[in-house]
Amino acid sequence: MLDHIRAGAKGRGSCPAGTNNRDLSFDFAKGILITLVIIGHLLQYLIYQGTDAFWLSPYFKSIYMFHMPLFMAISGYLSSGAILRKSFTQGVGERAMQLLLPMLFWCTLIWTLKSAVIFPMKSLTDTLLDLPTEVIGTYWFIWAAFISFILIRVLTTFNRLSIWIISASAIAVAFAPITLSITPLLKYTYPFYCLGFLFAQPIGWQNGIIWRYKSIFVVLFSIAAFICFLGWGKETYAYNNLVLIHDEQSAKQVLLMFAGSLAASAVAMQSMFQCWRLVYSTRLARFVAVQLGQSTLLLYLVQGAVFRLMDLIQFGEVWNLTTRFAFATVLGVAIVVIAMAIRRIARDLGYVSRIVVGTPPRPSLLKSQSVIN
Repeated sequence: MLDHIRAGAKGRGSCPAGTNNRDLSFDFAKGILITLVIIGHLLQYLIYQGTDAFWLSPYFKSIYMFHMPLFMAISGYLSSGAILRKSFTQGVGERAMQLLLPMLFWCTLIWTLKSAVIFPMKSLTDTLLDLPTEVIGTYWFIWAAFISFILIRVLTTFNRLSIWIISASAIAVAFAPITLSITPLLKYTYPFYCLGFLFAQPIGWQNGIIWRYKSIFVVLFSIAAFICFLGWGKETYAYNNLVLIHDEQSAKQVLLMFAGSLAASAVAMQSMFQCWRLVYSTRLARFVAVQLGQSTLLLYLVQGAVFRLMDLIQFGEVWNLTTRFAFATVLGVAIVVIAMAIRRIARDLGYVSRIVVGTPPRPSLLKSQSVIN
């Protein structure tokens, strides 16, 4: 994250949401990233629906090289304050309420809607077994972020050795020979969560080598990202290689994946910070930062529900490429509009806000409720 993150744990990343010290540049980056998540899924589920061509699409590849790893790095950086200041029980409890509670609500909603359509064609047992699949698979990134938070919080109890232990854990998790369920995606993203957390710590090497030679690092990362982009193929994605090394070819693909994601994430983060410095005063930039960047969880939940329900849509010959692009544009805008509407409505509905959106009720609303009760 280069020179923008010098402040360490005492700086921007430790500021709770809603304070005057909140750094909107991180919200701006998150807003861009969640937009790329939506675009990536539109490419996969709509533009290239019914084929495997999306794996080789340069647009799909340029997004998937960095968007989730960088999301995890930012999450690790911004979570450092909660990890270091709060007790284990308080930190994990608050994170579960923020992430898991709304995820369960949206998974149940998806399962209910899909069951209403598919139920006549499936047995009750099969329908019930679909619910755990929705909970675990649909929103894998939420599980990855939550598990990463717990692991880092446990490892920070080792005090002075925690930085080295966290670094070792990133390597150990990344190359663990486990492929069960969503563990390959956790193995892929956990090292980036660790990296973000470590960047939030005021350790000497940040203010030394990296900041002194920042421009050189940016150039080198750009070159490395371009080379990795050229070599990136279907087996380079974590979904396909399962982050598992079993021979020379698989080792090449896994190492290429990590190297390409690291280089692309560094370049993308620096580019977004530079862009923010140039356009921060514009309405569009403020919309991306405040509306999108501060609603990434809700946008992720809404788009996940939409694309899961798209499995019920049958695409016929009438869905040519032009029609798909038009529908993708409308659908992408609709996802944002729906999420913003839900956010606006839920924030005034007490604990519905926590269940649906993942944010606590507004203090003024809690006060009025306590008076009524």
